[in-house]
Amino acid sequence: MIDDVLGPGLEVLFCGINPGLMSEATGHHFARPGNRFWPALHRSGFTPRLLAPAEQHLLPSYGLGITNIVARASAKASELSRAELVEGGVRLAALLAERRPRVLAVLGVSAFRTAFAVPKTRIGPQPQKIADTRVWVLPNPSGLNAHFTLDAITAEFRRLRESLGPGGEPGASA
Repeated sequence: MIDDVLGPGLEVLFCGINPGLMSEATGHHFARPGNRFWPALHRSGFTPRLLAPAEQHLLPSYGLGITNIVARASAKASELSRAELVEGGVRLAALLAERRPRVLAVLGVSAFRTAFAVPKTRIGPQPQKIADTRVWVLPNPSGLNAHFTLDAITAEFRRLRESLGPGGEPGASA
């Protein structure tokens, strides 16, 4: 299990599917070389510089946090059961009710569809809220996701950032 990265007043809570084995070993989210989360986060303007996974503790200072739908680590998200994803969705809804981030950004459309029983979900903003939190679904940044390039993932992260308000900066009012 890997600890969530949380702070008060989060603008965006990024939510992975589950930790990979390298993340579990290091205790850092998106730790595998080749994962595109950290480059996309920086290139989209969420952080002023490229952060290393070991610097995840800095995220709350930018109004950002990280959690996962499922806490159990695995080599591939496809190893998770439907029941684990559904149970993770319940846990995530409780976390949102407690922490109240402005936006939940789920990194993986298929996992979101299963966890929240919304089979027609597409990448982008979602019509439903969870615990009064806006929901945005982003592409999975794993290097195993061949459907999206780093540029395409960055473009989706940027759309989310720009939706936050004038200038698209975390902390800006909508």
